Amino acid sequence: MKAFKTDLPGVLILRPKVYEDGRGFFLESYNQRVFNQLSGKNVKFVQDNHSRSSKGVLRGLHFQRNSPQEKLVRVIRGSVFDVVVDIRKSSPTFKRWIGLELSQKNKKQIWVPQGFAHGF
Repeated sequence: MKAFKTDLPGVLILRPKVYEDGRGFFLESYNQRVFNQLSGKNVKFVQDNHSRSSKGVLRGLHFQRNSPQEKLVRVIRGSVFDVVVDIRKSSPTFKRWIGLELSQKNKKQIWVPQGFAHGF
């Protein structure tokens, strides 16, 4: 897996190694040791969610104030335009945002740390 920094500190775009052949493909979507090495953090995943949206659905920006969550987001079918906004008032990048396409084709993932709103 490779990690690419973004203009928002702590937000990473991740590209897993993909092994393809005539049968399909295999990729490791998460490995705690590798992820911690790439992110420089000691992350422990305690919850895994899966959502499905119909075509044309807008999932608004979500964030948690009292029990903030970090998110690793990927798309397994179709594509989404994914947006991350810095909502940390004391941050030099407050209100700045990035957007990118996550899709079954490009297999990119995005890491959204605490203090950021996320939607697609």
